[in-house]
Amino acid sequence: MTTLDVGADAEAVTGPAPTTGAGPVEGPALFNAAEWLVTRHARADADRLAITAIDLDGSVRTLSYGDLDDAVTALAAAFLASGVRPEERLLLCMGDTPELLTAFLAGLRIGAVPVPVSTMLTPKDVAVLARDSRARLFATSSEFVALAPAVGGLPGLADVVVLTDGDLPAVQGARVHRWADFVATGRGREVEPYPTVADSPAFWLYTSGTTGSPKGAMHRHGSLRDTYETYASDVLAMQPEDVTFSVAKFFFAYGLGNTLTFPFGAGASTVLDRSRPSPAGTLRVLTEQRPTLFFGGPTYFAALMSAQLPTDAFASVRACVSAGEAFPAALFERFTGRFDVEMLDGIGSTEMLHIFISNRPGRSRAGSTGELVAGYEARIEDDDGQPVPDGTPGNLYVRGSSAATGYWQRTEVTRRVFQGPWVRTGDTYVRGPDGYFSSLGRTDDIIKAGGIWVSPTEVETRLREHADVTTVVVVSIPDADGLDKPVACVVLAPTSTTTGADLVAFCREGLAAFKRPRHVLVFDELPMTATGKLQRFRVRELAVARLTGEGA
Repeated sequence: MTTLDVGADAEAVTGPAPTTGAGPVEGPALFNAAEWLVTRHARADADRLAITAIDLDGSVRTLSYGDLDDAVTALAAAFLASGVRPEERLLLCMGDTPELLTAFLAGLRIGAVPVPVSTMLTPKDVAVLARDSRARLFATSSEFVALAPAVGGLPGLADVVVLTDGDLPAVQGARVHRWADFVATGRGREVEPYPTVADSPAFWLYTSGTTGSPKGAMHRHGSLRDTYETYASDVLAMQPEDVTFSVAKFFFAYGLGNTLTFPFGAGASTVLDRSRPSPAGTLRVLTEQRPTLFFGGPTYFAALMSAQLPTDAFASVRACVSAGEAFPAALFERFTGRFDVEMLDGIGSTEMLHIFISNRPGRSRAGSTGELVAGYEARIEDDDGQPVPDGTPGNLYVRGSSAATGYWQRTEVTRRVFQGPWVRTGDTYVRGPDGYFSSLGRTDDIIKAGGIWVSPTEVETRLREHADVTTVVVVSIPDADGLDKPVACVVLAPTSTTTGADLVAFCREGLAAFKRPRHVLVFDELPMTATGKLQRFRVRELAVARLTGEGA
């Protein structure tokens, strides 16, 4: 495995080592990721473009590295003035804006722990994460301001900061600030970076992973640099002239790397689009901002195909990158054939922070996840933990320096997933004799729809709340493009007149949009084992037959 050292640039911007009365303290070299990502570039070329941001109304603003460094320093000072201490959590639920990136970086600068979370969650979901993380501060933006009251009354949560020009929400037990007013409290104050090292706690990312319950994967300051040096530098060969655009939002591990770590690691620039992704919006970005690297997932690439974008839409893009779920070979061939652009499919995870197996420029293969990224190791084992030969399916394990240190307050599942230096991915894979890896799906029942984990149990629980539902099973069914989507199969009470469409609407009221089943299929009965357990594989067969018209 490649050893990643601090390097002269990083050491030069982190300040002097902490001292005691007895003189300098021996220990690891200082490294603060915010300094490495922004300040070193601001010092070298303050006017270099860092961010091009597209707002909800379509207006565009730009920030140089100097602008961004000033904004990070001011917000870091405001955090300190409000009482935020090192390693306290900052829950960030915001649109992709310069303010979101500034909040993340400012938290790193003062040694706090930013926790970006999905903007697709319900108020109940956000409250669960705020309580679990013991968040000290909650930040949100105007389009998600309705989520703010959900964190009210939680112990330890003192401040809510809202990026808005409108009315501020009332949040029980918290001071509520307008973003500009909050930042103003830090203007003009110098903030020395907290003396973190590569192994210092940096940020968390929540994932449902293989258990269906949210878990905070804890990452280090050094992990950000590690993913840049392994993937962005080695696989993508990023240069300061590159411009990245990621459809995957910042709160994903994938989106965080594409939007922040990779461009800022290289001294390049990134495009932020605050609006919800759409083919029309993506075409505008491609045409007007001309990114050189485009990041998405197979579900979104399928949507772009269906939208019939012009064949020259990706003319500025030297490579498209895909992750989040397996890329169907047929879709791969259609997309690259239509747009004449290279597609680099890969696999990463929240636990590993970014992609660790990937296709490479000049040698991509449809239907394959590619080769190991430098700095990572992988092995495939059978259910007894024994290595399997090439060509034999098994459970995928990976190791590398970007791995999370574990899950917050989840000892049992941490020990199950993080096995010494190895991380159990929960994927079934096969490796060919030429070193190319291919996905055979998830090892367990969890569903990955559109690159986002969906727990069947959570969806089933919601459907069982309906008075007419007696039995329910949620399974994963590929759509016309070969992409997995959640489908619910139910048995209703004998006198019920409820329809599948009624139950989809019922789910819409109680679940985040990405968790809702795409179809609810009603059956008279569902197959059981002799001991009364539902046969999920048989249910899935019935659902496939129903959806394709066989036996309907």
